[in-house]
Amino acid sequence: MTKKKKLLIYAHYYAPDVASTGQILKELAEGMLDEFEITIISVVPSYTGKIDEKYKKKMFYKEELNGVNILRVRVPEFSKTNKISRVKNILSYFVGAMLGTFKVGKTDYVYSISQPPILGGLLGVWGKWMKRAKYIYNIQDFNPEQTMAVAYSKNKLILNAMMAFDKFSCRQADKVIVVGRDMIETLKARFQHKKVPNHTFINNWTNEKEIYPLPKNHDKVKAFKEEYGLNDKFVIMYSGNLGLYYDLENLMEVIHEFKDRKDVAFAFIGEGSIKHKLVDYKEKHQLENVTFIPYQKKEDLIYSLNAGDVHWCLNAKGIKGVSVPSKLYGIMAAGKPVIGALEEGSEARLIIEETKSGYVTEPGQYEDIKQNIEKFLSEKDTLVPNEMGQRGREYLVENLTKEVSVKKYAYEIQA
Repeated sequence: MTKKKKLLIYAHYYAPDVASTGQILKELAEGMLDEFEITIISVVPSYTGKIDEKYKKKMFYKEELNGVNILRVRVPEFSKTNKISRVKNILSYFVGAMLGTFKVGKTDYVYSISQPPILGGLLGVWGKWMKRAKYIYNIQDFNPEQTMAVAYSKNKLILNAMMAFDKFSCRQADKVIVVGRDMIETLKARFQHKKVPNHTFINNWTNEKEIYPLPKNHDKVKAFKEEYGLNDKFVIMYSGNLGLYYDLENLMEVIHEFKDRKDVAFAFIGEGSIKHKLVDYKEKHQLENVTFIPYQKKEDLIYSLNAGDVHWCLNAKGIKGVSVPSKLYGIMAAGKPVIGALEEGSEARLIIEETKSGYVTEPGQYEDIKQNIEKFLSEKDTLVPNEMGQRGREYLVENLTKEVSVKKYAYEIQA
């Protein structure tokens, strides 16, 4: 029997944290256990900013979850609205993960993702050097491009340093894996099409066996809608991180136009750095048909996603080629239509247009977004939304399953 190769994965967040990258990495790691013996180095569960007392006593915690070895690094608690506390948290993971590398034995392959920004790539380089292993760098989000797109920082010195470090990580990688067709162009542009690092493209996914369409009268879907006052409403839902990259503050102004519609509810599920601004806007303008709902447990996601009639899939201007909103795969898995604001040629928009699974326009085109909401409201009692959702689900099952993508990763890591 051939001995399995050893794979070390640096994952800022890992299950049970609800970060989308953490969930993807859990499914990826568990899906590749036939090929590799896998160790994860991640933070202790802390995506919300809070940390359980049992993770505050030591620097490292060794665990095993479903056959995957995990080395968890203690980090300080943080607030998503406080930049300094977030930086301290991230740097603690970076330093802890570097030290934790020495607690992991012989390694054949090192795999890291672009989280935390820049540091995720550098961790992979560190692992490659320390373990003399083949390094695979998975770019989920390009930075500093993402930082520049939302003007999170305008400090040219910092941005130039970020770009230099991440290009260095790309060059050091034996293979770069991106998650969108548009992201290949960004990688090439970074290197002016000269000496572009070895690269490939693999879609993210949602586990289509865990998320699937449910009837509207399903007990748990009905219970969810009842709990949050969504009964007898056409529910336009946003489920995910309430952060900087989705233009949600301006979206609230569009939603304001529908404040007198009693038959529609706008539901926001999740947490994030701008949630308080969205809540303040709702209260200031008395938007009674806007509801904020906490993050749902992974096992309950199927019910919350099915409670939406239409789902938002959004990115701010400038995100094309920089990242792909993973929430699209969950929406398609649940068989729901999409209302999108995504740049032309971006991976998510290409999928929506190819499958005819929703209405999509450019970010910032607020009149078009308003018209697309009106279009869905005018068609809510027809078969049109259901047919859109079915097309999305069918495409996902054929092309974007966990099994398909995990097999590609296992192949590309070893190729």
